[in-house]
Amino acid sequence: MHAKPNPRLERLHDAGVSIWLDTLSRELLDSGEFGELVRDYAVTGATSNPTIFAKAITGSDRYDDQLRSPASNGRPESRELFFAIALDDVRSAAGILRPVHERTGGGDGFISFECTPDLADDTEGTIAQALDLWQRLDLPNALIKVPATAAGVGAIEELTARGVNVNVTLLFSVQRYEEVIEAYLRGLERRVADGEPIDGITSVASFFVSRVDAKADAALAADSPLRGQVAIANAHVAYGRYLARFAGERWEALEERGAKPQRPLWASTGTKDPSYPDVLYVEKLIAPGVINTMPEQTLRAFAEHGNVEHALEADPTEARAVLSAAAAEGVDLEQITSDLERDGVKAFCDSYDQLIDCIESKLGSLIGAS
Repeated sequence: MHAKPNPRLERLHDAGVSIWLDTLSRELLDSGEFGELVRDYAVTGATSNPTIFAKAITGSDRYDDQLRSPASNGRPESRELFFAIALDDVRSAAGILRPVHERTGGGDGFISFECTPDLADDTEGTIAQALDLWQRLDLPNALIKVPATAAGVGAIEELTARGVNVNVTLLFSVQRYEEVIEAYLRGLERRVADGEPIDGITSVASFFVSRVDAKADAALAADSPLRGQVAIANAHVAYGRYLARFAGERWEALEERGAKPQRPLWASTGTKDPSYPDVLYVEKLIAPGVINTMPEQTLRAFAEHGNVEHALEADPTEARAVLSAAAAEGVDLEQITSDLERDGVKAFCDSYDQLIDCIESKLGSLIGAS
């Protein structure tokens, strides 16, 4: 007899928030815990990135058999071996989420896999790798993650035009978000012009939250009432742009052909400052049509004591006032978001390098032991 779904998370879901898990590992899948979270914790999707896979593969021996098998036939290329391992996990998660995808008519139930971060500034390289990953997965409920760098924006348009589901990641600034929305719309319009269907395409735009506050708070006085508010205000303004851009004649022409809006996704929603409530970036970013990817710790914290009382308003006037006040106190949001984009790419590159080093090391020991 299964337990009833967690009531707090059910209320969050009923408020219009899709709850995604911000982690993926073979242990989570093989133990049945991932299936439990889908069944009992209202989880309807999941994401992965180089940092997540680095932690999963370096911290577990569950991948050793898969590493050992190709190792016996000569030393394979480490990136290809990483893809083989990671894509197996993505397929397993996609299978668990497939009933959600079918039940929601293709509106939810997605798992994301990221292009390698060394391509973050390479438009053509990103396009080629994303197409390869998309074809290898061949799953309707998969998303390919592309960073919202300047080079990534061009890749987002091209991949959308080619029918790839894209999760736009490492998004920090509203200005870049405008470019991302435009790229998605242009990609859909190109498909329409080519006579291709657009009703099966899904895209999400992943706005990173807590990292913005970590930088903004450092620029504010210790007693400033604006501490812990800048990231939420920034996300609120982004939500206002989402409502504005996915309305009106241009969008309606696409919607008539079955297009889905590119949903905002709140990422990095675990609080970094221990003095803040642990569910701050969940409770303050509730709105119809959004996604919140939570670390498992945040998910379980909300299940225990989260409240669905706050909701983002359609009008972000108050949020803009917060950002103006923060700017007056010395917060340079444009510089912060630019730095975070670069920092994010570097962090993912470092994790990816660590991951490849780990695979190389494990391969060496496994080949030596065979």
